Amino acid sequence: MAIPAIRSRRGPRRRKPAKLHADKAYDQPELRRWVRDRGITVRIARKGVESSTKLGKHRWVIERCIAWLFGYRRLTIRYERKASHFLAFLTLGAALTCYKKLRKHTT
Repeated sequence: MAIPAIRSRRGPRRRKPAKLHADKAYDQPELRRWVRDRGITVRIARKGVESSTKLGKHRWVIERCIAWLFGYRRLTIRYERKASHFLAFLTLGAALTCYKKLRKHTT
């Protein structure tokens, strides 16, 4: 299966997400039907009908986190040949980002 299991604190692992948030670029009937057939709730803004501001609350969190990680030049272009080395730098970047954010809130 292409989608890895999602870790959860309680109960069995879920094999699929509960909701799919996407912007207007993905507003196509075939895509909506494909996602619904798999039992996933669709949250896609419709072109010309809805604004994408409500979807932005969820999407911007992810995009902001990725932007923080790509602020580290080593992660922007993948120099490492081994995936384990890239994962190590990614983990280090996430730890440094969390440390900076926590230090900012405590002072």
